[in-house]
Amino acid sequence: MSSKPPDAAWLEVSLTLDDPEVVDAVAEVLARFTPQPLAWEYATPQVDARNHITDLGAVTLRAYIPVRPEHIEAVQRRVAEALWHLSQIRPLPTPRFRLLRDEDWAEAWKRAYRPIPVGQRLAIVPAWMTNPWPDREAIFLEPGMAFGTGMHPTTRLVLAEVERLAPGAPRVVDVGCGSGILSLAALRLGAARAVGVDTDPVAVEVARQNAARNGLARRFTARVGSIEVLLRGDTVPFGQGELVLANILAPILVDLLGAGLAQVVAPGGHGVLSGILAPQADEVAAAARAAGLQVVRRSHEGDWVALTVQREV
Repeated sequence: MSSKPPDAAWLEVSLTLDDPEVVDAVAEVLARFTPQPLAWEYATPQVDARNHITDLGAVTLRAYIPVRPEHIEAVQRRVAEALWHLSQIRPLPTPRFRLLRDEDWAEAWKRAYRPIPVGQRLAIVPAWMTNPWPDREAIFLEPGMAFGTGMHPTTRLVLAEVERLAPGAPRVVDVGCGSGILSLAALRLGAARAVGVDTDPVAVEVARQNAARNGLARRFTARVGSIEVLLRGDTVPFGQGELVLANILAPILVDLLGAGLAQVVAPGGHGVLSGILAPQADEVAAAARAAGLQVVRRSHEGDWVALTVQREV
């Protein structure tokens, strides 16, 4: 996966963040400087007696930037300046920099990840590790290559609903599928088939690779696009699901609901809408009702909300 230029080193940039509201913003800044996936390291996730995560604690974000030796100082300065501008909006810790050799980078990137339990029945496991919980259904992912590793509250909120609803949903539709984690979880937990769409071609390819990695490629279809692919229905095996998952952002959810997302939910079926900050929940709920969906459940984790909706028969 290395794409560094000849004779280059790796500049590691890391920040440890205890404010979950700044994590995504910092990740977006760091991602501008490297084609490589970021590493997200949760030092001490707290779990209860049933292996449910109760608190992820602080997260250390690490970016690995390919850089020629003569450019190290200039790149470090540009990264520091970009983070400084962000810190004028929300306080940030001082970034840490260190130079790594190629072989050190490969090990450092993988070392940041560990298996995590999710909900009551799932485990998200890095592709190079084994599942430490035989009583849990494992989903093996190559972390960092597309959104969706199970760490973010929005993903965990959807996965909790997937545990509840997938056994009664033979067809699953995943809008903005990212890494494919939600579809793969649904297939592990009882769904028969899943279709995922994403506007990012890289995410679609990663989702396909993750499905193959988990032995689920024959039951999972991924296409580039959004709900227009599902409503048209000519390139996917089905365009409606008894369970429709959309973990995106609140403004996009509102737009999708106005553009026909409710039609993707089969009559009597459920949708799970996530990526919603608490102050945005009422607006998304109103858009869902206007589209003909009933809000039947609100789930919360920290500042994030997921809405479970249902379409009338």
